[in-house]
Amino acid sequence: MSGSEANATAAAAKSEFRSVVGNGRKKSAPRITLRLSEEELNRLQHAAAGMTLSAYMRERLFGKTATLRKVRNPSPVKDQQALARVLGLLGQSEMATSLRTLAYEARCGAILLDDVTYAKIDAACAHVANMRHHLIAALGLIEQSNQ
Repeated sequence: MSGSEANATAAAAKSEFRSVVGNGRKKSAPRITLRLSEEELNRLQHAAAGMTLSAYMRERLFGKTATLRKVRNPSPVKDQQALARVLGLLGQSEMATSLRTLAYEARCGAILLDDVTYAKIDAACAHVANMRHHLIAALGLIEQSNQ
């Protein structure tokens, strides 16, 4: 089979696969466009009182029968400063390099488990635990206690 025949066969197989399985994209919901004057837009925003305009109009048109939509959290990070501290710690610690070196040496059987190595491993674990604590706080999650 020549190169062009192989390409044609591969393209045909790909096309057949997509026709059976689909292209993996979800069909988006139908949209309606509405032109408003500035005054009308201001009145609509005031009436919506913090709701998205789409949610407000859907509620007004369909009432309790309106389909609920997934709501994205506009600020998924509770504390931006705490997240910045964690990212700063990651940048300063050189932890990734140290852990990569430890993993490589462990695979090669070259690690000497002396007091210095144990101290480095303990320090890396403490850094990871500290970053975990700050990330949980920054994301507003509740830390589970280990029992």
